Amino acid sequence: MGPTIRLPFNQHHPLQIAPQLRDLQSRGAVHEVRTAMGDRAWLITSHDLVRRLLADERLGRSHPDPEHAPRTGESALFGGPQGDFDTEQVDHARMRALMQPHFSPGQMRRLRPRVETLTTELLDNLAEQGPPADLHAALALPLPILVICELIGVPYDDRDQFRKWTQAAANVTDRARSEQGLTDLFAYGRELVARKRQDPGDDVISRWCATDSVSDDEIAMLSMALLFAGHETTVVQIGLGALLLLSNPEQWRSLLGDPSLVPNAVEEILRSPARGGDGIPRYARTEFDIEGNTVRKGDLVLLHPGAANRDEAVFDDPDRFDIARGAAGHLTFGHGPRYCIGAPLARIELQAVFSLLVPRFPTMRPTVPAEELTLRRDVLTGGLIELPVTW
Repeated sequence: MGPTIRLPFNQHHPLQIAPQLRDLQSRGAVHEVRTAMGDRAWLITSHDLVRRLLADERLGRSHPDPEHAPRTGESALFGGPQGDFDTEQVDHARMRALMQPHFSPGQMRRLRPRVETLTTELLDNLAEQGPPADLHAALALPLPILVICELIGVPYDDRDQFRKWTQAAANVTDRARSEQGLTDLFAYGRELVARKRQDPGDDVISRWCATDSVSDDEIAMLSMALLFAGHETTVVQIGLGALLLLSNPEQWRSLLGDPSLVPNAVEEILRSPARGGDGIPRYARTEFDIEGNTVRKGDLVLLHPGAANRDEAVFDDPDRFDIARGAAGHLTFGHGPRYCIGAPLARIELQAVFSLLVPRFPTMRPTVPAEELTLRRDVLTGGLIELPVTW
């Protein structure tokens, strides 16, 4: 008899933790489960353990036998192992070294005014269009795409095309579609690199082109990884953050009355959504023990930041959305050597959105109850399909 708990969990409400996940968490930190593919895995739900294991070098993204590795889904991007088992740590260090300079504190400081300008322009369009409106389409979706396009040097006019490919690549139910999306994205990346070689600009791809020892294929791969990671998750966070504030009007009013709460509010917005995904996939590089459970080499371990962020051992009354709480200990960006390199950029975008949206539209309110909104279940990042509002 194998484990009977089957992923994914059914999340009935976009802002509430899946009841089955909450129940599991109340019974302990380590659970044997089956993925949507029917493969055995270890699910980790406590803040302390998720945090420790995120930084544990005995876990990685590669697998000694990738063809037979347990999988979480059909996505070619995250459904199974990635990278070379023998060189994973060296390869990862090289990738971070190439990306880090473009996300340095200095670079981010220079970018902030531009992000605020882009946000203001989108809010101007929203005000001009008038209510009712879809805040997802008007703000949550375009802003991160505009920002990442400018940063890495991707034409914004190509957004419908590359978004179709990133959505396909992230598809968790159709492997062929996911692989085709990745292939199309990589081909597009190659094309951009060729264009930047001819006509460089002030952007990340052009700077990589001017760096010795980075091949065109590597630049295409890195830039498309940045394009995907740099907009998909922030789109989701802006949408759910706005929904959290709109669903808690007293918190919206607090932010309106005290704009200095914005950085704090952003950390709570990052902590709160208990997205029902399977967690961050890792594979055991060796046999070791997790709280009395023997994890064997090659086992799949799922580290669930959504559950960790709702751990009452760390966050008092974790299901309450409270922008005044100190939520900086959340694990939404991970922890340790793989801590999200784009975290500073995501924070800048979220701070720009909520410092400008709330005073600009003080009477904004949702036109549909939160429980009636639909979350995407076909793609890795999830998120809202729309967010209807009026003011």
